[in-house]
Amino acid sequence: MNTSLLCAALLSIACFTSAALSQERTAAGPADDPFLWLEEIEAPRALAWARAENDKTLGVLQSDRRYRRFYEKALTILQAKDRIPYVSLGRRGLENFWQDDTHVRGIWRRTTLESYRSQDPRWETILDVDELAVAENKNWVFKGGDCLPPEERLCLLTLSDGGKDAAFIREFDRDAKAFVEAGFDLPEGKQSVGWLDGDTVLVARDWGDGTLTPAGYPFVVKELKRAQPLAEAREIFRGQPTDVQTMPFVLRDNEGHIHAAGAMRVISSFEYEYVLFGANGPITLNLPRKAAILGVASGRLLVTLDEEWTPPGDTSFATGSVISYDLAEWKQDPLRAKPSLVFQPGPRQALSGFSSTKNLLILTILDNVQSKAFVYKYDQGAWSATPIPLPDNADVSVSAASEHADQVMFTVSNYLTPTSLWYFDAASKQLEALKTAPATFDGSRHVVEQLEATSRDGTRIPYFLVRPKNARFDGAIPTLLYGYGGFQVPLLPFYAGSVGRLWLEQGNAYVVANLRGGGEFGPPWHQAAQAATKQRTWDDFIAVAEDLIRRNVTSPRRLGVIGGSQGGLLVGAAITQRPELFNAAIIQVPLFDMLRFTKLGAGASWIAEYGDPAIPEQHTWIEAYSPYQRLVPGKTYPAPLILTSTKDDRVHPAHGRKAAARLAALGQPYFYYENIDGGHSAAANLIEYARQLALEYTYASSRLCLE
Repeated sequence: MNTSLLCAALLSIACFTSAALSQERTAAGPADDPFLWLEEIEAPRALAWARAENDKTLGVLQSDRRYRRFYEKALTILQAKDRIPYVSLGRRGLENFWQDDTHVRGIWRRTTLESYRSQDPRWETILDVDELAVAENKNWVFKGGDCLPPEERLCLLTLSDGGKDAAFIREFDRDAKAFVEAGFDLPEGKQSVGWLDGDTVLVARDWGDGTLTPAGYPFVVKELKRAQPLAEAREIFRGQPTDVQTMPFVLRDNEGHIHAAGAMRVISSFEYEYVLFGANGPITLNLPRKAAILGVASGRLLVTLDEEWTPPGDTSFATGSVISYDLAEWKQDPLRAKPSLVFQPGPRQALSGFSSTKNLLILTILDNVQSKAFVYKYDQGAWSATPIPLPDNADVSVSAASEHADQVMFTVSNYLTPTSLWYFDAASKQLEALKTAPATFDGSRHVVEQLEATSRDGTRIPYFLVRPKNARFDGAIPTLLYGYGGFQVPLLPFYAGSVGRLWLEQGNAYVVANLRGGGEFGPPWHQAAQAATKQRTWDDFIAVAEDLIRRNVTSPRRLGVIGGSQGGLLVGAAITQRPELFNAAIIQVPLFDMLRFTKLGAGASWIAEYGDPAIPEQHTWIEAYSPYQRLVPGKTYPAPLILTSTKDDRVHPAHGRKAAARLAALGQPYFYYENIDGGHSAAANLIEYARQLALEYTYASSRLCLE
């Protein structure tokens, strides 16, 4: 399909919905929002609108000759039998959850290390989710389980109907390979559970009126005994209604021994308060709000700090540090125990990952967005760090760690080299490449560069450019720019087979921007673009786009942007603030109406990231960038593709729905697709994900490529 035909189709979609907005509505608020009805997720009118939009979008994109080719390639990659089966290292063997063409919903299975080393491991099925879905007539999405240590026979499995965050929790016996008759069985809800013993769990869930926060999460924790009705569970802790949520807290070591139990108040997305249940009453720990307990390793309690902290009468610890307490001393008096330093980041460093084995601590450390792994050992009153000699110039992350031995598995990945899985035995110092993912595209014709753009305030913003080796730098390379920039989440190098096969192999470029608001350089990098300063994230993204154009990598005609969730908000901000820079925008499960985000889905839990539009001062800075309000007459936007899910109970589908409806009212071209299932991932299985990828890359190719 050529560009002119595509534009005609898009304009047809836009004109279908309603007449253009009047010139006066340049900053519509809730009072004059004509699309509030789309916030009723499953109202017949809203669902009919979504189905009609889906039909139009699929009719255009699936009729493009590229769609079928992209779909088949994506599905082949996603369902490949020779992709790496990632495992956990448990006492009962190596366990894996696997999906393919015959196991659409997936199977939970296990094998031995010896068998796993072979080309074709022998697997023993623990639970077949497809069979369960058929037997129970549910669209089950398996979301993992919590198994009671040290035996790990009884597990609390989380099953979502369609992929929602709200899920059922049911007790399962791994030996019997069956759900426990009259076992723990919690109805659907946003909930969290922790084992105390074989007959007792701590549960935070919806207990009835007045037990959920504005974000829709529980703040009441109760103790539930085996065979006890939910109505008879005993309340043991009540957080504040203003919290994001309250969760059970059970601190165990690698042998399964409990050293503390209580509750964790999530006061905001980045602030916590730990309350322990003591013999003489509850004890509120004197940790700073921006601190998180990681667990126990080497007889020490591990804590991360996202703010500078000086304990009473002690030395200061820098933001981003890891500290530890002697576990015995801490248990005796948690308010007076003295912490010591484990890790302190350098200027361009950040903690990337944490795991513990039987005797050791494993940390992965980012240094200028490149990661390395270290073994930390506590001996004679101090921690020592030893690097693990994994490949350089890649992202290194812990894939699995054993609690009963000093064994770890790592994934090593970069943009052009297939991901490899490594096994490390710390006792013998044996390092072994176990498996390598199949190459899904020819990476030899591309090169990766780490470059920097200068943002509006002069800050250097790093980004990765994956481009053809023979690039002529004439501004003609079709380029997709990806970003996130929120919640202290780093974007790290990865081998994305679908990106390579569907995009790079066409001779195109792909860019990943490491924006402020993310976690690439630790808490300060995140906190530099939060709340009142959130505009810096959008400025950084725009600066990278401008830098790509300045370097003649691409041009506005050939440049598209892509992002999901917070990244969807990022893309929305970019195309409404600087629409002339882009010719395509893929907006996945987005936030968009930021004046109402606290009233939609779990939005109230993100006030710490964005601010509260109910507070006048904060309303002002949010309204200044809210993409929904910035869609106004007289501007031309780059015809976005908006994707969301009816079952997304985290970021409400109304954000995407209203964006599309407003574009239609303005007479602006757009595409909109709403998957019924999938939750916040917008896809409940690999088939749905392949369809999403095919839609995205058909759209991007139509907008940005010559052919």
